[in-house]
Amino acid sequence: MTAPTPRRFPDGFLWGSATASYQIEGAVDEDGRGPSIWDTFSRTPGKVLNGDTGDVADDHYHRWPQDVVLIQELGLQAYRFSVAWPRIQPTGSGAFEQRGVDFYSRLTDSLLEAGVTPVVTLYHWDLPQALEDEGGWTNRETALRFGEYAEHLAGRLGDRIDTWTTLNEPWCAAFLGYGSGVHAPGRTEPLAALQAAHHLNLAHGLAGRAVKAVLGEQAKVSVTLNLHVTRPDDPESAADRNAVRRVDAVGNRIFLGPMLDGEYPADLLADTASITDWSFVQDGDTATAQVPLSVLGVNYYNTARATQWDGVSERQGASNHGESTATPFIGTDDVDFLTQPGPYTAMGWNIDPSGMTELLTSVSRTYPDLPLMITENGAAFDDEVVTAEDGSTRVPDPDRTSYLHRHIDAVGAAMDAGADVRGYFVWSLLDNFEWAFGYERRFGIVRVDYDTQERTPKDSARWYAELIRTRQLPPVTPGA
Repeated sequence: MTAPTPRRFPDGFLWGSATASYQIEGAVDEDGRGPSIWDTFSRTPGKVLNGDTGDVADDHYHRWPQDVVLIQELGLQAYRFSVAWPRIQPTGSGAFEQRGVDFYSRLTDSLLEAGVTPVVTLYHWDLPQALEDEGGWTNRETALRFGEYAEHLAGRLGDRIDTWTTLNEPWCAAFLGYGSGVHAPGRTEPLAALQAAHHLNLAHGLAGRAVKAVLGEQAKVSVTLNLHVTRPDDPESAADRNAVRRVDAVGNRIFLGPMLDGEYPADLLADTASITDWSFVQDGDTATAQVPLSVLGVNYYNTARATQWDGVSERQGASNHGESTATPFIGTDDVDFLTQPGPYTAMGWNIDPSGMTELLTSVSRTYPDLPLMITENGAAFDDEVVTAEDGSTRVPDPDRTSYLHRHIDAVGAAMDAGADVRGYFVWSLLDNFEWAFGYERRFGIVRVDYDTQERTPKDSARWYAELIRTRQLPPVTPGA
């Protein structure tokens, strides 16, 4: 018998890694940066584990040259970073801060000099606090201001940016931020969550159109969605299938509808009719949201299992993201999310690579002409540093390496089935501030010692570098 040929990816397939501004930059009060909702939220007692904040994080604002060298040494072909809106425009309106623009301009130029493709995300959840004080994403004006911000940045960074991603995971921004309250700004208002979702859709369209207006129709515009893979507890149960349909409406199609189809799904409007009549949607809004995309970014981490709740038994209430027992899926009060079988990551999320294949093939069937990109995929595990006799250190993380191997193989399986997937970005380049979990959850393929800021590539980083070099899945020793 001969060993199976390792899976090989095509030459044009793009390999990269991703980060987010508040999670890595630090320097929250330097060079004119204004406060964001995450500055406020993380400093509120009880909101973030151990009282951690992003005040310093990975100190990327000062150590970015070192991080670019690291990116180059690992052979990454692309780097997806986000711009902190309050670093560019401290209050979200009015004057722009040139020192903030200069920071991202230097970073972009350095990446290009290193042969790395810059992919920018305009919004990764750090809304200027001044805008939240006026209602945040529940206020239509925030979407208008976002369009102006995008126009300004496009004029400054120009065609040096390969792809302009408008939003990262607007579902989290709307439903975890305004619905379940486990993310900034920490509000628990069902109506506010739906208003926020709509204004994020509008903001996406305004920003995408602003970028194209500045750079031309050839400018590559994208958006990144965390599309939920939810399965019925009993596939033969019509009630359970309907529970999944309702989750799909408020979890996925609330963004796919306006952004790709130019309208909200009728069943979503019906499911949420007791909460709102959607009168905040103005004529032309969904047409604006349907800006042509060059690629759709897809983030994938885990799956969920749903059932129709009988209204009597105790609910398991395990949310898709693992942050809260209260479901953030507005309009699904009679849906229960059941605990998934393991294994699990340190986040408590189940590991199921088949969900990656299922998601990519499903989206591809629905939108066959739209290229896809995995813009985030990765896992948090409790890594340990091993020191050798000569004093050198390494971070063996076989569980993460196994996770990446299986999920990247699942991407290949989706491509075999016809999905047009153009690339993969591992989350994350660096250990960082993991939102409400502070610094106790480590997603990075590079370990960060938060006391010294020393960076140490983990074994998974070396494995990933070999994959990029050969375009073949290297072998991996299975983790626990």
